Parts: sequence; structure tokens; C-alpha cells
Amino acid sequence: MVKQIVMKKLILLLSVGVFLISCKEQETEHYKVLEVAQFEQAISENTVTLIDVRTPEEYQSGHIKSAQNVNIQSSDFKAQMKRFDREKPVYIYCRSGARSAKAGKILEEMGFKEVYDLKGGVLAWRGNLEK
Repeated sequence: MVKQIVMKKLILLLSVGVFLISCKEQETEHYKVLEVAQFEQAISENTVTLIDVRTPEEYQSGHIKSAQNVNIQSSDFKAQMKRFDREKPVYIYCRSGARSAKAGKILEEMGFKEVYDLKGGVLAWRGNLEK
């Protein structure tokens, strides 16, 4: 009886651990996810390449100041991203973080050395948005 209770608790703990690991964005050497405050500080203190990877319609409804729109869903996303310097940091965001995570992986594969993603996307953004 005691063994069964211990085993159930162990299985529960392992399940929770696996769930938490799988939910965390998979950062790598070249791709990092930043909290809103870190992202905001970085883009306000430096001249950076800031990319909104949402659709043009979403971009037009409101975007972070100085962001350029390169739609991750467009067939020429990679071609459009080739115009940016791969040696300089690139900051990306989308609506909630899913598309920018996908874009981050693509940019890393393309050879971008520093890719920073806004955790939670524009939904988490506390600053003003431009139209």
C-alpha cells in the first residue's frame, strides 16, 4: 500500500517535470526568449533590427515602434530575411510567441548569430503600439 502511494507520487512528480520542460521555449546558443522588461530595455537602448513576424493585417492593427513587418507565413519569409545582417542582433515578436518561436528557429538555421524573442508576444507588451 505504501509502495503504491510512493509510486503514484513519483509518477505525478515526473509527469509535472516533463510537462514544465516541454512548455518552456527551447532556447539555444543563438536563440533566446526575453521577458518583456528585458526586451523593452534592449530595443530602447540600442539601434536594433526589430521584426514583427505577424501578418500585414495584424501589423497594421498595431505594432511596436520601429518594427518592420516580415510575415512568417509568407512563402518568401527566408528570402526577405536575407536582407538583414546575420551578425547583428535581431529582435522578433508575434501575437503570443508561437510564430516568433518558429521564426527564431528558422533564423538560427539561416545563420543569424543573435535572435531575441519577446516572451508572450505583443499580447504581453506593456508599451504603446503604433498604427
